Amino acid sequence: SYGAVLDNPDLIVACVVGDGEAETGPLATAWHSNKFLNPITSGAVLPILHLNGYKISGPTIMGTMDNSDLMSLFKGYGYEPIIVEGDFLFEPMLAALEGAYSKIKSIQQEARESGNPGQPRWPMIILRSPKGWFGPESSNPEMPIVGSHRSHGIPIQNPQKVEEEFIRVKEWLESYKIHELIDSSYSLHDGLLDYVPEGDLRMGMNRHTRAADTRDLVLPEIKDYKIDVKKHGELENSSTDKLAEYMRDIFEKNDTYSNFRIFSPDETESNKLGKLFEATKRAYLWPVKSYDEDLSPNGRVMEMLSEHTLQGWLQGYTLTGRHGILITYEAFAEIISSMVDQYVKFVRHAQTISWRNAIPSLNYVLTSLNWRQDHNGFSHQNPGFISSVLNNHADFVEVYFPADSNTMLAVAEEVFASKNGVNVIVAGKRPLNQWLTLEQAKKQVTEDIQIWDFLSDDNPDVVIVGCGDYAMREVVAARKLLREKLPELRVRVINITQLSCFGIGDNEAKCRINAMKFDELFTTDKSIIFNYHGYAEDIKSLIFGHHSASRFSIHGYNEVGTTTTPFDMLVKNKIDRYNLALEAIKHAVAKNATLGEKTHTAEEYFHSILEKHESFILEHGYDIPEVEEFDYSV
Repeated sequence: SYGAVLDNPDLIVACVVGDGEAETGPLATAWHSNKFLNPITSGAVLPILHLNGYKISGPTIMGTMDNSDLMSLFKGYGYEPIIVEGDFLFEPMLAALEGAYSKIKSIQQEARESGNPGQPRWPMIILRSPKGWFGPESSNPEMPIVGSHRSHGIPIQNPQKVEEEFIRVKEWLESYKIHELIDSSYSLHDGLLDYVPEGDLRMGMNRHTRAADTRDLVLPEIKDYKIDVKKHGELENSSTDKLAEYMRDIFEKNDTYSNFRIFSPDETESNKLGKLFEATKRAYLWPVKSYDEDLSPNGRVMEMLSEHTLQGWLQGYTLTGRHGILITYEAFAEIISSMVDQYVKFVRHAQTISWRNAIPSLNYVLTSLNWRQDHNGFSHQNPGFISSVLNNHADFVEVYFPADSNTMLAVAEEVFASKNGVNVIVAGKRPLNQWLTLEQAKKQVTEDIQIWDFLSDDNPDVVIVGCGDYAMREVVAARKLLREKLPELRVRVINITQLSCFGIGDNEAKCRINAMKFDELFTTDKSIIFNYHGYAEDIKSLIFGHHSASRFSIHGYNEVGTTTTPFDMLVKNKIDRYNLALEAIKHAVAKNATLGEKTHTAEEYFHSILEKHESFILEHGYDIPEVEEFDYSV
């Protein structure tokens, strides 16, 4: 609800919250959303806490609190509570709604006339009513239905066979006096339809509900941000830093429309996105210290250390036709996996409704990746969000793995123009090698799977695939080492940018590649070593049932993590260059007997470096010179 009213100054959303749902973590935190809502530029939310006192099988926490405690709680949150209770609630509820509406309009008028958003205390309503109100009565006074948890679900279980139960259901249904509403032909009596809204006043046709006013983003030209790559791998740059430049200018180009926001836990600076603050600030209204930086009531970066709340804001903002992106540490995206799953289910069905408009896609950036959480350790190493969205919705979700900054720009341009989907971008925040020119990157994103000719041989003995920026860098390093230590071994290098495009095992995948294209890329008989950013099971599920599945050897994150050196994280999970090179030799020899004895020297060298690595990091606490000083340029 709060996401829906952001930048919608004339919209008021009445949001009903059950007292059972109010016990959940996401809702318990969402009450703080009022501290981010600017009454000048945004609308208002009227929360209605419905206290019926019970969940499925027991009382709710808030249902056991008295009015004094409830008033203290919600005043502490910054609201002005209005309590509605009693035996007859209709007129008091109408009065509460009128009072809340007047208070909202008064807050907005004062702020808009003065130009000062202040620290508004928005109204909310606490409605007490019995659970199962007006439902069938129980035959046992000691086991009531109305006003207890027994009204949840199916309180009368067997009216078909038990006459007493049938009579109670019959009496309950007849109490609604349906014949006062319809005539003998089952048509509504004259005048009743006068109260039914028409046109855009119908809930489903509300312009905000169906995103009728969606406006495409005005996107900057990505050529203005490109890295000038002269030699593959020679330069380094941060993908998120480059993305921040691009999004900074999206803010400026769409300032008139106010239809773009960024949502992030307390990580904007940490994720190398500080350039955003050249165009906007963090949104916040309540008092802060003079030395607190980059905060403003007019800010468009929404920061709260609650991924649940950010996800809710983003959904509301997107469903009402605006554009947003949620940027988070990769490991903590798992917190919102179930919310994303439910959102996708909703959008799937919404697309089958003819009168619903297309809406901007839900966009994510996962950064501070598992491969560079060597300092934070095992708790911060978790690529499971990728697995979740691919396992449940591989045909609906696009997962991008840009290998460098130019590819990130091409991906961002595609993502911000897309509709009716979910896009996940997985990219590190630290400077990494720049492999492709902008034109090459655009082609890479268009095709999603591409042979990197500058690293590949004709008629290869083995195919090595990289998917993910750190995984791809190790593929490049392995290829260079093999070219140096065993030049007779012929290698093809492939980069995959969009994993769901690789959905060869999923007939519903939008970017499914056919058998001819697969053989063209991966050959018909050579071993395929797949170096992957996330869990190997992601790839196994995509190739399940494919005729070439047996040719794949998949390297990925294997839940082997700790606080260690950056390169040791790769070695522990065997996605490093030396383990890749050793496996390439093993598979190539099986197809090319002429390699024979030539492989031994190379294998001995790679094993010796791995042994040196183990002892070196224990003694020195940093990675071996062979890695630290490696020349990636091609």
